Amino acid sequence: MATNAAAPDDPDDPVAYFIEDLTYHGKTERTRAFYERVLRRFEAFLADAERNPAGRSVAPGEATHRDCMAWIHSLRGAVAESTIATYAAYLHRFYAYMTQVGVFDSNPMALVMEEMDESINKDPTRREIDVPSMRAFVAEIPHPLDRAVVVTLLKTGMRVGELCNLDLRDVRLADERVERAYGPDGGVAPAVALGRHPQLDGRPDSLYVSPDPTRGAVVNGERRTASNKRKRATVIPVDAELKRALVRWLAVRPDAASPAEPLFVATRDGWGERLTPESVRHAVEGYAREFGWYRTGGGAEENVTPHYFRHFFTTHLRDRTGDRGIVKYLRGDVAEDIIDTYTHNWGDNVRETYEANIYSLFD
Repeated sequence: MATNAAAPDDPDDPVAYFIEDLTYHGKTERTRAFYERVLRRFEAFLADAERNPAGRSVAPGEATHRDCMAWIHSLRGAVAESTIATYAAYLHRFYAYMTQVGVFDSNPMALVMEEMDESINKDPTRREIDVPSMRAFVAEIPHPLDRAVVVTLLKTGMRVGELCNLDLRDVRLADERVERAYGPDGGVAPAVALGRHPQLDGRPDSLYVSPDPTRGAVVNGERRTASNKRKRATVIPVDAELKRALVRWLAVRPDAASPAEPLFVATRDGWGERLTPESVRHAVEGYAREFGWYRTGGGAEENVTPHYFRHFFTTHLRDRTGDRGIVKYLRGDVAEDIIDTYTHNWGDNVRETYEANIYSLFD
């Protein structure tokens, strides 16, 4: 492949610019050829107005995360999942490098790579729901447990397994009624009483999400059936609406069967036992069906599921704050430098930004 010896800062052919730099970095001809095949395939997809989401020819430097997701989705069924992961990694490196050297303004693959860790179909044409519509959906959930679960997912962006692994000690609420009922004076063992996790010291109205629980591991004296996929421990603010939903739930919460004192326990089958991801998905499916947001065979692009709430949280909070770092911190998808920034300035950076920008789910 021919390349210019002196590529401009704003090259007409970004792929050639990148491949040339790979040469300077000592990459083999075979590696360069593979990168070029992948990137040219992506470039051809962007240029095809009938295939890409924009409906017009798009240059690589103009591509959005939605364009990248659409291309990755187009590969499904044509190549193996492992190959798709490799292609995505190559495209991510291309954008990361071009952003670092100043040719591109941003890396649209950063968000895509975060989402590819999830286990569901990543069709970029998934349903987009605005806040007023979601507010109307929440209003149709009368049961205190179901409403608390849905509002927690929507307000925190946590995964369903992480929600199910929450214990009383992982939530601190500045409310005398629940503190009295679920503190040591209310008969709960001190180690697992409400808000007793050390990470919540000095942080009222907060949730602690640990990266540690894994399927089969014993945590707080209970063997867990779900894993937390979170990369880093996270303290998430509890705003007034989530607090209201949690207080309402705790007022009717049955005694737990587990010594770990799960925050969310069953009120139907398995009375008092920790909620499972399957039971949460089933409940959300029922409400979504009634609301016209779930259809058998509809797929991830159409159906509203617990994982959709994570997408909703990410999209709307990122758009409102303009701060990807805080959203990544809250999701638990962060590097060491990011977590250092936000944990050291948690009160100033995270809580204030969160409370100023989190959407309202109640009328």
